[in-house]
Amino acid sequence: MVRNLLDDWSNMTRTETKKLLIQVGTEVLGSHSFNPTGLNTVLKTAGVPKGSFYYYFASKEDFGLAVIDEFALDYAEKIDAFLSNENVQPLQRIRDYLENGLDTIREGKCKRGCLIGTLGQELSSQNETFRLRLDQVFEGWKQQFIVCLQAAIDCGELSRNTNTEQFAEFLLSGWQGAVLRAKMHSSTAPLQAFIDTLFQHVLTKPQN
Repeated sequence: MVRNLLDDWSNMTRTETKKLLIQVGTEVLGSHSFNPTGLNTVLKTAGVPKGSFYYYFASKEDFGLAVIDEFALDYAEKIDAFLSNENVQPLQRIRDYLENGLDTIREGKCKRGCLIGTLGQELSSQNETFRLRLDQVFEGWKQQFIVCLQAAIDCGELSRNTNTEQFAEFLLSGWQGAVLRAKMHSSTAPLQAFIDTLFQHVLTKPQN
């Protein structure tokens, strides 16, 4: 989709070009940082002159927030597609989501991580506006996992004593750490280790 738009960006409206920059940003910034180099890569990839950037966005912060919102919405829909699949048992839904993530990172040769995680590491200590928005995104995702974990409790896959909020926090935080390690190690082994440990020792059926 982005590649098709790049072929004729000069004939786009302002709104279309702005959307293109946001789409390219979600693709590029997952493997580049949100600094002048990363932004220049976005502009080069989109074929938009550097001097035109502020025609489309009031500031770099405005652009960054737009990219975060675009990615967060799309990714929440992806999570929902897995975790709301009632044809699959709740814990299998979570496993399917994680294994899909592992496959995606393997296909990208472990060079691309989660955009929100990447920006969170870089920007949370530098910009309060970004920190709050990124935390809000993670909290939204956590709620999706809480609902699925509660479904696992309701059908007997997890103990009724399970603290769904803590488990969801552990799952998301642990997965983000594994994604970072996969990039550093250039291997999906940390991701597989996390999945195996999660389902062997954490998300386990209650003992009768």
